[in-house]
Amino acid sequence: MSEWIGETFTSETGWNHLETLVDIGNRMAGSEGEREAAVATRDALAEHARDARLDEFEIQGWERGTSHIEAGDTTQDCIALPRSPSGEVTGKFVDLGHGLPEDFEGRDLTGTVVMVSSDVPGHYDRVVHRREKYYYAVEAGAAAFVFRNHYEGGLAPTGSVGTAESPVGEIPAVGVSKEVGARLSRRFDGDDVTVAVDATLSEATSQNVHAELGPDTEEAVLLTAHVDAHDIAEGAVDNGTGTAMVVELARILADREDDLDTRVHFLVFGAEEVGLVGSAYDAAKRDRDAIRAVLNCDVVAAARTLEVTTNGFDALTRAVEDVGERFGHPVTTNPELGPHSDHWEYVAYGVPGVMVASDTGDSGRGWAHTAADTLDKVEKRTFREQAVLLAALAVDVADDGFSVVHAAPEDIAAACEAQDLAEGMKVTGDWPF
Repeated sequence: MSEWIGETFTSETGWNHLETLVDIGNRMAGSEGEREAAVATRDALAEHARDARLDEFEIQGWERGTSHIEAGDTTQDCIALPRSPSGEVTGKFVDLGHGLPEDFEGRDLTGTVVMVSSDVPGHYDRVVHRREKYYYAVEAGAAAFVFRNHYEGGLAPTGSVGTAESPVGEIPAVGVSKEVGARLSRRFDGDDVTVAVDATLSEATSQNVHAELGPDTEEAVLLTAHVDAHDIAEGAVDNGTGTAMVVELARILADREDDLDTRVHFLVFGAEEVGLVGSAYDAAKRDRDAIRAVLNCDVVAAARTLEVTTNGFDALTRAVEDVGERFGHPVTTNPELGPHSDHWEYVAYGVPGVMVASDTGDSGRGWAHTAADTLDKVEKRTFREQAVLLAALAVDVADDGFSVVHAAPEDIAAACEAQDLAEGMKVTGDWPF
C-alpha cells in the first residue's frame, strides 16, 4: 500500500498537466483554448486509461468585447459577465447590498442599474447564487446588473448569466471590484449611470473527455471535473486543479487496477462555467441507473482540508470520513445539496454524487472567478496529499463491498424545498423536477 502513496508524493503527472492547462490561456467554453485543453486531457488520460476520446456538442458561443460604466464625469472599470447581451443602457443607480430575495421584494426597479454584492451575510442560511440575484433584478424591471466583489484587491468578479432555455441573459451584466463598487455606491447612488457591454454571439462547439479503467462492468464510478475556465485568468484553481486531479487519479488507479471491482469512468466536462452544459449533455443520454456514484472534483487543492458536499447520501459521507480517519487528514463533509457544479446534473435524478472541493474557511470563491486565479495560488504538496485521499476514496467506492442507494428524484426535489433552494432554482430556470 505504501508504495503507491510514495509514488504519488513524487509524481509530476497531475501537476505537469495543471501547468499545461494554465499555459494555454483562455479556456472559455466554446473557445479554441477549451478544445486545446480537452485534447491535451484526452491525450494525458490515454497514457493511463483505455478508450480515451472526445464527445462534442453544440453550445451558445460568447466572446468578450469591451465594457464600461460611465458615472458622472468618470469612467469606472468593469468586466462583462459571460453571456451578457450587448447593449448600452442608462438608469438610476441602486445599491441593493447583498441582493437577497427580500431585498428585491416589493421593489419597482424599472429602468434602474442594480448593484449587488457577491456574498451573503454571515447569519443567512444559504448561498444566494449570482444568477439568482441577476434574475431577481430582471424580474423587478432593472435595465442593467452590476455584480460587486466582496473581496478586497481590485478584482472584478466574473460568472455567467443566462439559462438553459435562454442561454443569453436579458439585460447587460458586469462585474466590478469591491473598491469600484464602494465608489459607485458612495458617489452615485440615486444618480443616472450608464452600463455598456459589447460581446459577440456565435454558434460554438464544446466537448467532454472520456476514458476508462478497471473491469468491464455495467456499473461504473464516475470521476469527473470540468476543463473550461473563465477567459480573464489562467483558471488554475477553478478548475485546472480538478482536471489535473482526474489525470493524476488515472495514473494512480492504472497501477492499482487490480484493486478495482467496478469500472471507473473518467469524465472531464466542457462548458461548466456557462451552466453545467457538458454534464447536462452527458447525463441526459447516459444510463443513470448504471452509475454507482459520481465523485466530482471542482476547486480541489486550494487548501489542505478536503471539503466534500455529499448531497444527503449517507454512505458516501461515511466513505469520505473513513478515508480522512484512515490517513489522519483533515476532511469536512457537508450533507446538504450542492446544485452548482457538474455532479448536480446526476444528483438531480437521484444518482449518488459528491462535490470535492477545499475548505478554505471562507464560504466565498476566493481567487476563483477573478484575474487572480493563477498557478501560484496552488501548492504541489496539497495537490499530492489530496490525490492520495481521492484515490483511496475511488477504490473504496468501486469495491464490491460498497453500496449506496439511489434516491428518488422526488426526494431530491423535497430536499431542495426543505433546504430553501427551490425558489432560487426556479428563478434561474434550473428547477428540473
